[in-house]
Amino acid sequence: MNAIIQFLKRLSSDAHTSEQIHKFHGGIHPEGHKALSNLRPIAKLTLPEKLTIPLRQHIGYIPKIKVQVGDRLLKGQLIAEAEGGVSAAIHAPTSGTVSAIAEAIIPHPSGLPDICVTLTPDGKDEWTPLQPLDWRNMSLAEINAKLRISGIVGLGGATFPAHIKLVDGTPNIHTLIINAAECEPYITCDDMLMREYSDEIIQGIEIVKHLLGAKKTILGIEDNKPEAIQAMSNACKAQPDIAIKVVPTLYPSGDARRLIHLLLGVEVPHLKRSTELGIQVFNVATIRSIYRYLTYGEPSISRVVTMTGNVNSAQNFEVLFGTPLMHLVAAAGGTKSDDTYFIMGGPMMGFNLPSKDVPITKAANCIIAATDAMFAPPPAAMPCIRCTRCADACPVNLQPQELYWFAKSDNFEKARDYQLFDCIECGCCTYVCPSNIPLVQYYRYAKSEIIAADKAKEAADVARERNEFRLARIEREKLERAQKHAERAAGAKKEAPKPEELAEKHQDDTSDQDAKKAAIAAAIARAKALKTAEAESGANKQTQNTAKQPEKQTKGTSEQPAQDKQALIAAAIERAKAQKLAAAEKSLTPKNVEKVNPAVEAEIKKIDEIREKVKMTTESQTPE
Repeated sequence: MNAIIQFLKRLSSDAHTSEQIHKFHGGIHPEGHKALSNLRPIAKLTLPEKLTIPLRQHIGYIPKIKVQVGDRLLKGQLIAEAEGGVSAAIHAPTSGTVSAIAEAIIPHPSGLPDICVTLTPDGKDEWTPLQPLDWRNMSLAEINAKLRISGIVGLGGATFPAHIKLVDGTPNIHTLIINAAECEPYITCDDMLMREYSDEIIQGIEIVKHLLGAKKTILGIEDNKPEAIQAMSNACKAQPDIAIKVVPTLYPSGDARRLIHLLLGVEVPHLKRSTELGIQVFNVATIRSIYRYLTYGEPSISRVVTMTGNVNSAQNFEVLFGTPLMHLVAAAGGTKSDDTYFIMGGPMMGFNLPSKDVPITKAANCIIAATDAMFAPPPAAMPCIRCTRCADACPVNLQPQELYWFAKSDNFEKARDYQLFDCIECGCCTYVCPSNIPLVQYYRYAKSEIIAADKAKEAADVARERNEFRLARIEREKLERAQKHAERAAGAKKEAPKPEELAEKHQDDTSDQDAKKAAIAAAIARAKALKTAEAESGANKQTQNTAKQPEKQTKGTSEQPAQDKQALIAAAIERAKAQKLAAAEKSLTPKNVEKVNPAVEAEIKKIDEIREKVKMTTESQTPE
């Protein structure tokens, strides 16, 4: 212990670690239990018989599946691509064949199944062709497009897509903070990562600092990790712009806002992000993943997981995503008793896994094999005695006892007014409560109810706006129709003729119609006269031919003179009618004649010409 104290004092005098630490309000000191798993190096698991890869492994939209059952995949090949703005891709952890795409139980507090891709390894572990990136000569937009398909998310537990942090913070970032506090009990994956891969972490810091344009980098590590502090100090000796700050072991110093306050003394305001203050935070494991991807082209297919608790050989393992939980437990020597259940994450903010048949995902930084002896069931809650211990322990300076009363009485508006959503659900208040009240559970309940009410209100507001828009549209269309009718009525009134004009027009129309009718009747009469004249001409010719024939004809020829006489009489009657119609035609006034249709007038002229020809022919053939 004295050696560790002397080492930390020596580090505090180093240029890299000499800056001041700013304490935050509250916090607790739970037992660490870190020595269970940090005494052995990181081990690599053997390939399991199958890998069940959930699509829901990050915050945001579920990625879109790009494979089908029966497809053979290579290690690192794309399984599902990022869908939407906040999303991350999924890649094959090893080479093999897709054997199923179906729902399966995933590690989630709900215990509900979700879509998973089951991959059966072929044992070859054959990589797809990898493409390292020349990040020094690429634009930020190009690098972010590549990081979007890398599948890299925050490996500290938040699982926020890494490429979004680079996009959002780039214009104004001046300080990059590397979160290596690892404050929760039992978890040692970041500790072992810094011990064994410090060089890769430092190179990853240089890449991210270049992408962000940050001028300063601070690495925050708790003082209960002396080996990691020494390894990182040795690795960054040639990097004068990287400072290592050793922070006191205090839960929850690993929270991003608490760590910013510890390292810089800056309080991030309510409803603001650290990027608005020029500060960006990355987890140490995320930094290494970015380095591996940009330098070697390796997508996110595995992570270091702490397997600890009630197992025979607690240790950290490099675990492929989709590895069955029990395969990891077997690698740690199995459980010591049959009553073991499993917690994913730390004992403060983790949750009980719904089943032993769940896979390891990107969010699984630690698996604790727990028993009732390790974590006794909470006793029955007692009434609040208003001791204010919860307020003293709250790292966010809230009033937990007031929030408890508001949540219990469903007074959600009051809870919102008391900044309920600033609660980070760290569990400090529950940990120190002498009445054993599950305060965090009450806060989660109140948050879920408020979120549900806000969503319902938002849906109602959208429906109301749509209805108001519909009513406005109907009213507008009604007014437009009324305006059109008014314009038509005004136009019709303006164009309407006077009564004397209407009477004159009606008289002219009547005269025109009479003239047209008379002209048409005359044309029909001429046509009939022409037809009669042709018939008369034929009869006369036949009569002349009959007169020239010899009298030696048959007996029936004696009746011919009577028929010729009747034909001549009919022709004479038709001529009289025609003359009468012609006289009626001549009685038309010049005004009316002028208004006769030209086509009808031309037809009349034609009929007159034909009539004259027929008349001349008839007169030449009539006997004297």
